[in-house]
Amino acid sequence: MFKICVLICYCGLVCAGTDEQAIINLLGSRSNKQRVPLLRAYKTSYGKDLIKDLHSELSGDFRKLVMAMLKTPTEFDAYELNSAIKGAGTDEACLIEILSSRSNNEIKEINRIYKQGEKLRVVHGNRDERENVDISLAKQDAQALYAAGENKLGTDESKFNAILCARSKSHLRAVFLEYQHMCGRDIEKSISREMSGDLESGMLAVVKCIKNTPAYFAERLYKSMKGAGTKDRTLIRIMVSRSEVDMLDIRQEYVKNYGKSLYTHISGDTSGDYKKLLLMLCGGSD
Repeated sequence: MFKICVLICYCGLVCAGTDEQAIINLLGSRSNKQRVPLLRAYKTSYGKDLIKDLHSELSGDFRKLVMAMLKTPTEFDAYELNSAIKGAGTDEACLIEILSSRSNNEIKEINRIYKQGEKLRVVHGNRDERENVDISLAKQDAQALYAAGENKLGTDESKFNAILCARSKSHLRAVFLEYQHMCGRDIEKSISREMSGDLESGMLAVVKCIKNTPAYFAERLYKSMKGAGTKDRTLIRIMVSRSEVDMLDIRQEYVKNYGKSLYTHISGDTSGDYKKLLLMLCGGSD
């Protein structure tokens, strides 16, 4: 079966004109662990570089999407972070999205393979994922956040960093609940009142991911297609990186929060082969 996949990919490129549908069917129906080995098998079987062949035969956002799907998740994250940092200006939204939603182990792996340019340096804590919640500690942390923000002239940002990076998700959910009980305000509103710019965006992204990761990505997808023009880089990154993680949950949050399916929104906002492959990653309408 694997040899057949390699042959299909080869035939899709060498036939008169590129058979985009064959490429869509092949990549869209395989997991990342099945797609990535195609690179080596293609080289072994035909002595050619699949990435180079695809890059020369495809174009536009469809090419970008195909290139993304042939990287491992960690390689893709490292590539996106490098692209966000290099050149004039920085794509802070991309940095915030990736670094706030990946686990400590995932960030360590990103660091390990980040080879281009200067070594990527990111700060991450020791947040484990154990589900044990100490309510008394949650209250203490909520009090500490309140004292560092709403109950203080200026904001002690280091205290927010220390708590948000060092506690488990389940513990932080309890902290946020205690915080709301304590001061009558959602912690997201407090962050918006006390912080601004990239710091505010980063803190809000961390909180949203802890509260409900699929809802966070549903919001990011919605904003990527809202209004005139589409933020295709964001759309591609999220659809590829979450397609095998929590896409079904993201789809459910999308319908609940925005009144129409992610599938429908992608259908109306994109076109051609690019749309076909995105819809395969989406997995269906709701």
